[in-house]
Amino acid sequence: MLTSNLREVASLEESIGHVFASPEFLERALTHSSQAREAEMLRPGSGERTRDNEQLEFLGDAVLGLVTTEELFRRFPEFNEGQLSKLRAHLVSKNHLIRVAEQLQLGKFLRLGRGEEKSGGRNKAALLVDALEAVLGAVYLDAGLEAARKLILQRIIQPELEEFVSTGRAAKVTDYKSALQETLQASARPQPAYVLVKESGPEHQKTFTIEARLLALGTGQVEFVGRAQGATKKTAEQEAARQVLEHLASLPSGNGVSR
Repeated sequence: MLTSNLREVASLEESIGHVFASPEFLERALTHSSQAREAEMLRPGSGERTRDNEQLEFLGDAVLGLVTTEELFRRFPEFNEGQLSKLRAHLVSKNHLIRVAEQLQLGKFLRLGRGEEKSGGRNKAALLVDALEAVLGAVYLDAGLEAARKLILQRIIQPELEEFVSTGRAAKVTDYKSALQETLQASARPQPAYVLVKESGPEHQKTFTIEARLLALGTGQVEFVGRAQGATKKTAEQEAARQVLEHLASLPSGNGVSR
């Protein structure tokens, strides 16, 4: 495969930690549709189709989602569904994947059509991310889920999660009160008032109802109330703060919340 670039391809295999038993999978993963269509034009009337990386990208995206979800489920048993979804969305986001693709220098391995080459395709984020997902799909087809899982964990998930934990961002995912405080400070908005509105149940099994009251910018009037129950005041406050954060996230840009 890619006989003129065997040395470079070997360096890519070394970077991803997988030597292909069927090299055609990697070749296809690196083939952009522009190159495939140009190759077909050189064979007019043959009816032979050159395969590009679009289907492998589709497969790789699914494998990435599965492995990421499974790893987060295993690693953060204390997170609820919303917290896990938020973290997964970051790990599979284009903003994160482009950094991984650049670290692997995928751009120099891409097989591009002349037009795409001239327009700087080797540095286009969308093409690089698509190629990365296609490589994941290629590894899956070549050697199965465990090989793909190893690559995803080593190059995409674990480095980011280690930074996520070491910098304290993991704690902020579960600490909605702190996250809300920072969000309001950044927007020069007043901090919410946490009000105990109800306390019920026997002494050993109380239920607390807390309201987090968000004040409108400039008026001092209550704009939104997050209301939650919990076995402790702290638990109820955290859930009420989460509701306020959701409200702020739903506001259109320019309504007093920094984006």
